[in-house]
Amino acid sequence: VGKTQLAADYARRAWQQKVEVLVWVNAATRDGIVSAYADTAVRLGLPLDERDDPEQAAQEFLIWAETTDRCWLVVLDDVHRPADLNGLWPPAATSAAGGQVLVTTRLREAALTGADRRTLDIDTFTEAEARSYLTAKLDGRDPAADVDGLAADLGFLPLALAQAAAYIVNAAISCAAYRQRLATKLLARSVPGVGYLPDGHGRIVTATWELSIDHADRHSPVGLARPLLCLASVLDPAGIPQAVLTSPPSLDYLNSYLPAPAASPSGENRGGVDGTMVDEVLRVLHRHSLLDHDRTATHREIRVHQLIRRATRENLTAHPDFGPLRFAKLVHSAADALLHIWPPIERDQLGRILRANTTALRHAAGTGLYSPDAGAHPVLFHATTSLGNTGQVTAAITVCTELHTACLHHLGPDHPDTMVIRGNLARWHAEAGDTAGAVTKCEDLLADMLRVLGPDHPDTLATRNNWASFQGEAGNVAAAVTAYEDLLADMLKVLDLQDPRILTVHSNLARWRSVAGDIAGAITAYEHLLADRIRALGPDHPRTLTTRGTLADWRGEAGDVAGAVSAYEDLLADMLKVLDPQDPYVLITRNNLARWQGEAGDVAGAVSAYEDLLADMLRVLGPDHRETRATQHNLAYWRQRPTGEQPRNSLSQKPSIAGP
Repeated sequence: VGKTQLAADYARRAWQQKVEVLVWVNAATRDGIVSAYADTAVRLGLPLDERDDPEQAAQEFLIWAETTDRCWLVVLDDVHRPADLNGLWPPAATSAAGGQVLVTTRLREAALTGADRRTLDIDTFTEAEARSYLTAKLDGRDPAADVDGLAADLGFLPLALAQAAAYIVNAAISCAAYRQRLATKLLARSVPGVGYLPDGHGRIVTATWELSIDHADRHSPVGLARPLLCLASVLDPAGIPQAVLTSPPSLDYLNSYLPAPAASPSGENRGGVDGTMVDEVLRVLHRHSLLDHDRTATHREIRVHQLIRRATRENLTAHPDFGPLRFAKLVHSAADALLHIWPPIERDQLGRILRANTTALRHAAGTGLYSPDAGAHPVLFHATTSLGNTGQVTAAITVCTELHTACLHHLGPDHPDTMVIRGNLARWHAEAGDTAGAVTKCEDLLADMLRVLGPDHPDTLATRNNWASFQGEAGNVAAAVTAYEDLLADMLKVLDLQDPRILTVHSNLARWRSVAGDIAGAITAYEHLLADRIRALGPDHPRTLTTRGTLADWRGEAGDVAGAVSAYEDLLADMLKVLDPQDPYVLITRNNLARWQGEAGDVAGAVSAYEDLLADMLRVLGPDHRETRATQHNLAYWRQRPTGEQPRNSLSQKPSIAGP
């Protein structure tokens, strides 16, 4: 980030103003520090031992610095190890003239700070600083230069900007041509050669990374800094939850870099990487400025600069011992780790952060998350479903489309995962209101599934279920009823009567029969379905409980409003015995109970219930979740009760959609 240049500028100004003795020290090693001090002692004409002992000469200089009345400045540039300064810190000056020590280092070490020392963290350039710097360096050679785009490509890192500008000038190419090279070539091939570096640089940007990671990897726990940084390098630079890197899949990956643990007398293995060791390694990487580790952050505890991520991955894949299989293991470990910590209920920003990490992993992994045998990694499907379930349906369609394109390329059109993502794409089109498009997509998918998988494959049956539902949502209720009747008959030929999929189709058939006007028939069907689900799944299973809610709804629609209220009160009490109060099923049941309270005439009670529910929805599911928005709509409805508008029912009124 230009620490040396800043120190040099400060030293020049100090020399011009008041400093009489200026000592510039290459402090990368203890020998370098001792040699610089000893040379200074000679140049100052200090009385030295005839033995020409550098250590003794260095001490003579330190004594001089403590006692002189001359103004001095010592710059210790690029300290690599605090221990190298033991016994070599220039003392606090006691004279009126005074002295000063300026240290530059990539380390964030407690040993380099103290009550009498001030620390100044040097960050990357701001956008304006980067623009000004590049404009000056390119000096009008490329009037159309997109300096802002180039600065963003390089993460505003001064070292990289300087070397990029030098490369552009030396090669006499345009800024656009350089950006294209940067996007398609290795980072090490996008900077000048060592003999042509600007601003007194001694190393290209990738060599600086290599030096830092080598130092970090030698710290205890030895050998873990590099593989841990590799894991972080395929995730989101804007923030990685530490729980991802301490999850069992990540620990398994890191353990593969350690020697086999010793066996205890009982035969059990001892040792291995645990969460505490990972935390220690993160602090090592933080102290070497290879990442930022913020323990005070709720979820985004770890941030890695984009060029460090890139240098890490390029160094990794270029290593002769690191082939495609090991890279696939790396990205699969990262994907497994994300999936492992993904909460079943996304109560805060963690889901959004995990989706961002999945996107970063997808871009970094290339083909690594796809295999003709294993298919696409499940985290890719999970992230898309998470996005749609929070109400961001348009974004879910975009991501699904990208995932479908990737599956076509890596797996082929007839791979089961390619077909699954097509089914998900149809689902999100339906959620977005394009039910006609969903019907068409489902029909095309069903034709391919019948050809590739056959009529009795579970995915084929699930697609028929979804197609029937989309028909009903598109307004063709009679076709939906007929499709479900045909599907149920075919499923009964190949599945057990108590199979959950049979029960799901029973439920959906009852729902569409009721929509078609046969409410009494729907109630009878749901009563039979409830008995079947109690027998097959038990009384406390979520599907059994939601069936009770659906049955209560249709009783209310049939005119038994008081019965609906009573049934929902009993259901809520039973749910709270087996489910967390924050479980979405519980929240949905509270929504529907409030609705029937209002229908029964207790409008004030309904408004109060919706107000309490909305507060809990906002806390548990967040403001963007579709159920939160439905609750806001329902609260507004019962506060004003506009003529002709109905409250939005929740999930208990929706057909079951099959899929991953």
